[in-house]
Amino acid sequence: MKTSILESLKPDIIVEMLEMAVAFENWKKVMETADILYQCVLHIYEDRQYHKAMKLPIPHVQLERPLVYYFGLSHLMGGMSHQHQGAYEQARECIYKYAELGWMEDLKGEEDIQVVEEFRFLAKTNLYAVDILSGNIKLVEEYVAFLQDNLEEILPGLNTILQAALMYHLDVGDILHTFAEQIDEFGSYEDAENVSYYYSYCYHLALYYRNCGRLQDAVGITVRAMQLADQSGNDRNFKKCTALFESLRESATAEQIREYRQMLMQCLDEYETDRHFIVKSVMDNPL
Repeated sequence: MKTSILESLKPDIIVEMLEMAVAFENWKKVMETADILYQCVLHIYEDRQYHKAMKLPIPHVQLERPLVYYFGLSHLMGGMSHQHQGAYEQARECIYKYAELGWMEDLKGEEDIQVVEEFRFLAKTNLYAVDILSGNIKLVEEYVAFLQDNLEEILPGLNTILQAALMYHLDVGDILHTFAEQIDEFGSYEDAENVSYYYSYCYHLALYYRNCGRLQDAVGITVRAMQLADQSGNDRNFKKCTALFESLRESATAEQIREYRQMLMQCLDEYETDRHFIVKSVMDNPL
């Protein structure tokens, strides 16, 4: 990317673009934007180092976080994109890059060191996930012990374990029982990231229950996943849940079917309300 273009980009704006791409699960866009972020902050870093070497005033760039954070985030998002596309070796290479960010010069402040440590921790937990998903199921027991020591990682961790269970036909019932108390708390999460993780957990749990023959449980969890997809405004995930429910319809109770239909009617009402509002706005404000 040309230097002139890099100089016009703002890292925090790129971060917002990344968050939007992740929210829509557009992993190709996530990868492209993560690379733009990396190129942008690399230019800022190299420019600073050049001015420092030449004993010139260091150019100021307005950043909401330490520069090292943007390096780590660019690799983290790139790794996430590869992981979701099943490119586990490439994901692992990205993880190695943010596992150790101490190569950067001028990491002196406490905030800088804390950021480096946070990415080092994320690298550890994400490496577990990538290794397990790529087939190293012997690590599951060790990963469970890690989750027990790091309760904040239980939701994404169980999501990983369920995906591995589906891929490699594992029985993870005992693991789910081990974390039953924490699982009961998932529904209280309100921030967008945890709601997204909870949706994914519910969707994969529904698939797991279906494979285990627990069909009514699968239906109930599918309805919950639909609610979360609707809450997040993720139409793609809502469609996936609708298809999953229809595949399980014969096992659904009358109450589950009623709840499912009620949710669809609510979505239809919301669509019609939004359409009416748009039409009215156009009529009230003609070109």
